Amino acid sequence: MARANTIALFKQYIDLIDEVYKVESKSAILESNAALVKNGANAGEFIIPKIDMDGLGDYSRSDGYKTGKVDLTNETVKCDFDRGRVFTVDAMDNEETAGVAFGRLASEFMRTKVVPELDAFRFAKYAGKAGKKVAAALADGGAVMAAIGAAITYMDDAEVPEEGRYLFITPAHLNAIKSLDTTKSRELLATLEGRIVKIPQARFYSAIDQLDGATSGEEAGGYKKNTTAKDLNFMMVHKSALIQFSKHTVTKIVTPEENQKSDGWLFFYRSYGIAEVLANKTNGIYVHTAA
Repeated sequence: MARANTIALFKQYIDLIDEVYKVESKSAILESNAALVKNGANAGEFIIPKIDMDGLGDYSRSDGYKTGKVDLTNETVKCDFDRGRVFTVDAMDNEETAGVAFGRLASEFMRTKVVPELDAFRFAKYAGKAGKKVAAALADGGAVMAAIGAAITYMDDAEVPEEGRYLFITPAHLNAIKSLDTTKSRELLATLEGRIVKIPQARFYSAIDQLDGATSGEEAGGYKKNTTAKDLNFMMVHKSALIQFSKHTVTKIVTPEENQKSDGWLFFYRSYGIAEVLANKTNGIYVHTAA
C-alpha cells in the first residue's frame, strides 16, 4: 500500500509537467482548442475535423436558392512528434524525497530539453508550409520594421483576420526596433501589443534534425539545426491556420524492487502531438529568413 501511495504521489507531478510546458513553451500560445482534437482509436493518433463548403450562387426569383454542398469530415492522422526517454532516480530511505527528486528532474527536463525541441520542431514545420516566404538580410531596426510591415500588408491583402495573429521574432530583431525609439517604431509595437513572442535563435530555424538517442554520436538525443536550414528572423502566424496539440505523460513507473538493472525508480516519459498547417489556410503563415 505504501508503494502504491508513493506511485500516486509521483504521478501528481504530471500536472507539474504540463504547467512547465505552458510557462516555458513559446509556441504553446498556438495550441488548438482541445475540443477540436480527439484521441484516435490507437495510441499516437488524433481525429481532426475538417470542413469544406461551396460559395455563393445567384438567387433566382423563380427557382430561389442554389443548393450548396457542405462536407464535414473527421480525419484520423498520426502524430508527427513522438519522443520519449526513461530516467532512473536512485532509491532513497525516504520515498517522499524520491518523489521530490523526480519532480525536480521532470521540471528541469521539460524546461531545458523537451520544450526547446518542441518549439524548434513546430516553427520549422510551419516555416516549411508557409504561404509566403521571404529571405533577406535585416541590417538595422528600420529594415526589420519594413519587413514586418510587408508581412502585415500581405496578411491584410489575404484577408487574414488581425485578431489571432502572432509575431514570433528573435530578441535581436525585436531589440533593433525598440532601439529606434521613434514614433513609427512605437506605433508598430503598439499595434502588435500582446501578440509579440520573443524566440531564442536556437529554437528558430527553417529545418532541424532530431537525434534518435541511440545511434553513435546521437546518444544525448535532442535536436540540432539542419545543415541546409536558415535562421528565421521572424514569423507571423494566425492561430486558425494550424492544428497544434500535444500530450505529455509519464507512461510507466517501475519501483526499485521491480527494476532488474539498478536500485532505483524508473520513470518512462513520452511527449507526442501534432503540428500541422491546414491546406486552405497557408496564407496565415508568413516567414522571413536570413538571406
